Amino acid sequence: MMTRSYWQKKIAEAFGKRSILWLSGVRRAGKTLLCRSLPEVEYFDCELPSTRRMTDDPEAFLKGLPDKPVILDEIHRLANPSELLKIAADHYPALRIIATGSSTLGASAKFRDTLAGRKADLWLTPMIIADGIDFGNTSLERRMLHGGLPPFFLDQSPNESEYQEWVDGYWAKDIMELFRLERRHSFQRLLELILVNSGGIFEATKYARPCEVSRPTIANYLAVLEATFVAHVIRPFSSYKPTEIVAAPKVYGFDTGFVCCFRGWNSLRPDDMGILWEHLVLNELHGCLQTREIKYWRDKRGNEVDFIIPRRSGGPVAIECKWRAEQFEPGAFKLFRNHYPEGISFLVAQDIARPYMKRFGDHEVFYCNLPDLILKLEKLK
Repeated sequence: MMTRSYWQKKIAEAFGKRSILWLSGVRRAGKTLLCRSLPEVEYFDCELPSTRRMTDDPEAFLKGLPDKPVILDEIHRLANPSELLKIAADHYPALRIIATGSSTLGASAKFRDTLAGRKADLWLTPMIIADGIDFGNTSLERRMLHGGLPPFFLDQSPNESEYQEWVDGYWAKDIMELFRLERRHSFQRLLELILVNSGGIFEATKYARPCEVSRPTIANYLAVLEATFVAHVIRPFSSYKPTEIVAAPKVYGFDTGFVCCFRGWNSLRPDDMGILWEHLVLNELHGCLQTREIKYWRDKRGNEVDFIIPRRSGGPVAIECKWRAEQFEPGAFKLFRNHYPEGISFLVAQDIARPYMKRFGDHEVFYCNLPDLILKLEKLK
């Protein structure tokens, strides 16, 4: 069985803080295989009627559990999943439970308690760089074209029908069970359009007509896509200066493989690398930093910095993504730092072997590759 060492370490760290771990991530990200790869665990598939019958009496179920980590896979299938986890956290603190689901806890009415203060959270994103080492293939081009869901990454070649099958399963098992939306065609059309335009400015009005729904419905659909980790809404960073974009978000699809598939890319051209590298950097930030507090900056003249990480002290972190370092132009960084002089600026590119600093006038930019960026950001936490 595949060992995903980075994520196993994260699970061990989480159990050092709480007895309940909420493991979330999109369908087929590998949550089940990750849990079953852990040593000496008791596994329960909540999609099975027998498991649901056993958990009808939460107290009796919890009393009978063995003294080893317990996996409650697809826990949203239970009648009252939050009640079971709350009882476990409050009355059986010695039990270690991993509950898995495809959305943020509390994203739907089925979770009546978000278990604040009672659980640790771990978001299993599509494959990060460390996963490529465990999977025996560190090719960035393969990761971009096939995507970061393990079954798709391991396929010999991308298969359009499998991507569509995933979309159909996402609607049937995640959306219908948790949110009960009614207009499948409209919802899936929005998802397709987001993937095709991934990384661009999102205007709800622009999507209302092709999806045949109202603007408020588009906003509701986007919230559902965000809650289930299928879309990432990156909002503008601004102190409300008159020259800055302050409201329009950028929206990214969750996985490069799906972006390639819905754009009709069966192979990658040099011009495709930049936007896919930007997606890959965002995924690494999400997975390794376990945060969605990532923004972008843009002024009204179109100058833009890809990602901004706000900080309470020390100034915002600014990150620009380029497939090759020679493609970088410092103009947007200079304008951003004129407004926000404190903080560190990074240029992250895949062809930088060793990190170094470069000065542009009064501003310094730290040049690095993706692993070095993550190491530096983890030290800034």
